[in-house]
Amino acid sequence: MKTYGLSLLSLLILAFVMTPACGSPQPKVKTNCGPVASSNNTGGLQSVSLCPTVADAQQYPDGQVPFLAIGVYTTQPSPALIPSGVVWGACQNQQLTNDVTVTNGTAKCAAGASGTYTVWATGSPICNVIGPCGACGPTGTAQLTCP
Repeated sequence: MKTYGLSLLSLLILAFVMTPACGSPQPKVKTNCGPVASSNNTGGLQSVSLCPTVADAQQYPDGQVPFLAIGVYTTQPSPALIPSGVVWGACQNQQLTNDVTVTNGTAKCAAGASGTYTVWATGSPICNVIGPCGACGPTGTAQLTCP
């Protein structure tokens, strides 16, 4: 009788070890705000937070600060990254500003800008009016310091 290297017991153990990977939860993205699911979530968006919550542009290459919009949803996985449809902006003292631009979540201070600004993201872009600091549906904010 020939043996083929793997016993039936070894195959069963291998199958048991590999099984969780097939139906495991969505992968997590490691951020300084904790692990966040990276998959799309089609549930109702309840709230938005930004990561990092506080940033100093001088501590980032070329002064470009990447922010993540993280949503809390009515279904799992939650919290999860909001992958698309996010409206980004910046304001200072509840007023629109051109001192900070935010493109796809990356904020950059304009030349000569100084002080603390609010970076905001709303996960509900279907609305008629967006105020100077977001607030068209669930909106998250973070503070950005420009040199």
